[in-house]
Amino acid sequence: MPALVAYLSAMIGRWFHSQSWLAQAVRAVLILAFVAALFRGRWSLAFVSFVTYALTLLPELAGRRFGIRLPLRFVGAIALFVFATIFLGEAFDFYNRFWWWDIALHGGSAVGFGLVGFLFVFMLFEGDRYAAPAWAVAFTGFCLAVTIGALWEIFEFGMDQIFGLNMQKSGLIDTMWDLILDTVGASLGAFAGFLYLKGRSLGGLTEALREFIRDNRRLFRKAFRRKM
Repeated sequence: MPALVAYLSAMIGRWFHSQSWLAQAVRAVLILAFVAALFRGRWSLAFVSFVTYALTLLPELAGRRFGIRLPLRFVGAIALFVFATIFLGEAFDFYNRFWWWDIALHGGSAVGFGLVGFLFVFMLFEGDRYAAPAWAVAFTGFCLAVTIGALWEIFEFGMDQIFGLNMQKSGLIDTMWDLILDTVGASLGAFAGFLYLKGRSLGGLTEALREFIRDNRRLFRKAFRRKM
């Protein structure tokens, strides 16, 4: 029995060590909210808590399915974004209570898509930073990120027109501000990629790229082959 307890403790310890503390905190809050909602009979809040919790796990599950290792800062950022968007934004109506909530989340997601766009393009070259000019790789990643933002706006328009929702809020004005935020955020994420290729840094953004590439060497093998 003591041996079993020691083994389970070691397994739990390794699991916690491998998880982002931010993701752990978000999931702990969601579990508490789920249990509290069940006791109070607030079924809609319980459902939102459960769905949000499941979505915070989805990126890691998808990464394992496709053999991609997500750095802890990526996991934490995604968990926090999902928590702020669905749980706080929808369940607690933060979008209407704080005028800047949508701006902050939309801008943050745009920066994330800028980083993802750069990583995707860089991955196509298998990490060969000399296969194309740094500005071309960064610009292509920027275009991909803006495209994702534009497709989301089309999705919002379709949901409003077909199902009578109000995802666009004030219509054209909301859409245009979202596209502006997409452009600014994607530019920032792509610029971080450009600086990475130039051997320079833009704080945590460039470090996030560096960490992702280091943890997924098989996708960027040429980057490490040249160093050797």
